Amino acid sequence: QVQLVESGGGLVQAGGSLRLSCAASGRTFSSAAMGWFRQAPGKEREFVAAIDWSGSNTRSAESVKGRFTISRDNAKNAVYLQLNNLRPEDTAVYYCAVGLHGLARYDYWGQGTQVTVSS
Repeated sequence: QVQLVESGGGLVQAGGSLRLSCAASGRTFSSAAMGWFRQAPGKEREFVAAIDWSGSNTRSAESVKGRFTISRDNAKNAVYLQLNNLRPEDTAVYYCAVGLHGLARYDYWGQGTQVTVSS
């Protein structure tokens, strides 16, 4: 059974930093794309960042470019999201996901971790 478990969320002041982690179990995802999405209250889930299987190709939403960095460790079957210079509008539940067929579609999802940024 595949499981994705996010951690590292919390409450932080504007301008602060957090590092989110997502650990996968149940199968190896070293050849799959991995990504982060978020959903704020009353809003639809939106794409944040993604990374291909090798780690050499990444994408990120315009709203987080220059502030958030995605990385992965295939040996640990994990993906990370470094969040710097956080803003109140970054407040959301953050989800990790795995895409078996590239960066455009995601097949497995975690339960999410809450990030709250106070002004």
